[in-house]
Amino acid sequence: MNRIDQSGRERASFEWVLLAYRLPREPSTPRISVWRKLKRLGVAQLLDGLVALPSDARTREQFEWIAQEVIDAHGTATVWTGLPVGVASERDLAATMTETIAAEYRSIIDEAEAAHEATLTERRRALVRLRRELHRIAQRDHFPPPEGERARQAVRALAQLVEAAL
Repeated sequence: MNRIDQSGRERASFEWVLLAYRLPREPSTPRISVWRKLKRLGVAQLLDGLVALPSDARTREQFEWIAQEVIDAHGTATVWTGLPVGVASERDLAATMTETIAAEYRSIIDEAEAAHEATLTERRRALVRLRRELHRIAQRDHFPPPEGERARQAVRALAQLVEAAL
């Protein structure tokens, strides 16, 4: 839901948490570690070294931990909260994040459907892996797309197929 500011213009609907960071090029291990953690969180990359997530207690805490990791690796990091100036900025940011997650859900759907043709053992392995992957995606799904429910349905259908064969 958008808010109206004092000038009568629509404002962004919620606060974002931002992490601005810089790490030395060498050694590369800390940079890779930080990037993997940010990717697992589902961040929106605004610029090199500037990422954002919708602000809540969990995302703020995660960014604070990562900021400390950056500092421990002899880098610099600052965590900020703020509102985009315009609704369009926030909408674009959310759309980019949503499309990334939707693509991951589409991959789950494709894999679950392909597993229908596999052996029972392969189906069971696929089911375990796809359930785990659904959980990981849900952790960074800040703007749930319709593909999320379709992916859950595809995994449930695979589970029913596995259970029927047992």
